[in-house]
Amino acid sequence: MLLLLKTSTLENSMEETYSLSVLQIAVIIVLASYLLNKLRIRLALSKAKHPSLRGHSKWSRRLAKQVKFFEYSNKAYFSTDGAPAEITQQRQQGFQRLTQRMVKQSANTIAFSVNLQASVSDLQFTSKYRVPFPFSRQLPEAFTVSNIVKKTKGTQIQDLDGNWRYDLSGAYGVNVFGYEFYKSCIAQGNKRVDDLGPVLGPYHPIIADNVEHIKAISGLDEVSFHMSGTEAVMQAVRLARYNTGKKYLVRFCGAYHGWWDGVQPGVGNQRDVNDVYTLNDQSEKTLHVLSTRKDIACVLINPLQAFHPNADSGSDVGLIASGRATNFDKTAYSAWLQKVRDVCTKRDIVLIFDEVFTGFRLGYRGAQEYFNVQADMVTYGKTIGGGLPIGVVTSSHKLMKRYKEKQPAHVSLARGTFNSHPYVMATMNEFLTRIQGKDIQLKYQQIESVWDKRVTHFNDRLQAASLPLKITNMHSILSIIYTKPSRYNWMFQFYLRANGLELSWIGTGRLIMSFDFTDEDFNQVITQFIIAAQQMLADGWWWQSRNLTNQTIKQQFVYDMVSVRFPLLANFLPSPLVNKNNFLITKSIANSNTSNEGKDIKVFDSVNVDKKNGSADNNRVNDCTPNTAAKRTKTMSKVSQ
Repeated sequence: MLLLLKTSTLENSMEETYSLSVLQIAVIIVLASYLLNKLRIRLALSKAKHPSLRGHSKWSRRLAKQVKFFEYSNKAYFSTDGAPAEITQQRQQGFQRLTQRMVKQSANTIAFSVNLQASVSDLQFTSKYRVPFPFSRQLPEAFTVSNIVKKTKGTQIQDLDGNWRYDLSGAYGVNVFGYEFYKSCIAQGNKRVDDLGPVLGPYHPIIADNVEHIKAISGLDEVSFHMSGTEAVMQAVRLARYNTGKKYLVRFCGAYHGWWDGVQPGVGNQRDVNDVYTLNDQSEKTLHVLSTRKDIACVLINPLQAFHPNADSGSDVGLIASGRATNFDKTAYSAWLQKVRDVCTKRDIVLIFDEVFTGFRLGYRGAQEYFNVQADMVTYGKTIGGGLPIGVVTSSHKLMKRYKEKQPAHVSLARGTFNSHPYVMATMNEFLTRIQGKDIQLKYQQIESVWDKRVTHFNDRLQAASLPLKITNMHSILSIIYTKPSRYNWMFQFYLRANGLELSWIGTGRLIMSFDFTDEDFNQVITQFIIAAQQMLADGWWWQSRNLTNQTIKQQFVYDMVSVRFPLLANFLPSPLVNKNNFLITKSIANSNTSNEGKDIKVFDSVNVDKKNGSADNNRVNDCTPNTAAKRTKTMSKVSQ
């Protein structure tokens, strides 16, 4: 009996052990399947990212913090591409002539801007970031300061010294139809509400007409007004998340959607952003992610990316070599947007067109008309205000709703003091009414062809003049492409300014043309452009050699950065373009606690450095001392006198 009991107990124990083992195995299988599926989804997301640093926002921010400031000494500044002594001297002389010329042209404007810059942080930033950082501190203030203007006339703008320049900046995209058009909109709009004043909260009845215009243009149901394009994007993304109940936003690599950190996860953002996917534009792998994930609330598209997919807007601060490129293919991008539209529809993802820049430029109905794709939600800004600050969101009744009927405490807040300001609403109404006129509707039909022909003519003249330049365009937005390798393309913006052409602070990467340019105006722009390019060529900045390629220029720049970060390593690495024994780089140690604070030290060449306090033998450093702002100001004053 005892034996039978023991046998039974043993059998039960074995069964329990077996059952437990089966359960454990089942749990392990389920867990493994779950982890493998998560890994598969994660790999699909990684594959859908663009391979550049722009496509990897967190890594770009990490690496940006590791880049240490350095600059080229006076001796090396004009020969960072390995140019011989005669070319170096040619550049130095050209640099001095251009400086003197610009100071003579605009002494009052420069002085005013210098004084203003000390108190306006925007000007301090734009002054520092006009050219690649190793070259920035030695530029004279005549080059780096912002223009101060007092008058516009047609396509021209006037500074404090009375100089008229053709405006190629487009007022950051606001100026579509010409300054005279907007001055009239503002003046007439103000007259229509001047009896009201800045009453905020209550609406002026003119708002109703604006709403109907915007609904008809966008093809959507409801409208909300905000104070800027950035705020409009913020509200659009918030509403998409609120009304879908999903977390993630998808943006495309290189796209700009305003300065809000919620759509700017890369360099420039100081907050960790964990609810944004930056994916590859025009990629089937991106479509795969959109069609398989369940957590994507919206896809945010700036249609201007069609001009340069997966790349940032061209800026001279990043003009290290001549690698700038655009790749506009209207047919291909239209097909791509339709694919995105289709997958968003199938997966209940909100498709948002950020038309803050492209709205009313690419067509009366903006990019939706231009690419023949209807978005679920559209943001407008810039020009729709008739020249005054504005942001607009428009979408369906469902997506614009800010509260839940059955959850009264679960709301989506969005208000602003100056939303629907009566003066803005009246000026907007002038704009929206006027662009329905036959003359502007006809212009919309013709303007793309007009600018395509003008750019073709522009390139014919550049080629005839044997200049290393090419102009590309998307509609009325132009970019300057450099066709031969150079480390000094960023200098061209200053020759253009000296020859009567006004650019924005980002330089030659984007020229935003208003529709009021006549053929005569634009031919004059081409002529002045060619004169500027010939002067730059004559001053030696586009010198060529067999060893000078875009690849070697980038390699040299990386070498320079590594040498500053790890000086000892420089002795074991090749310098692609220059003889490192004769090449001088200085790096700032202004943040150190040594007695040498605020000075520079030489990285290359044999310099005696006191290991205790970091001070260098000034007799050996030669011309590596920094060019201070005070020295530049004194030099400018002497020249202007």
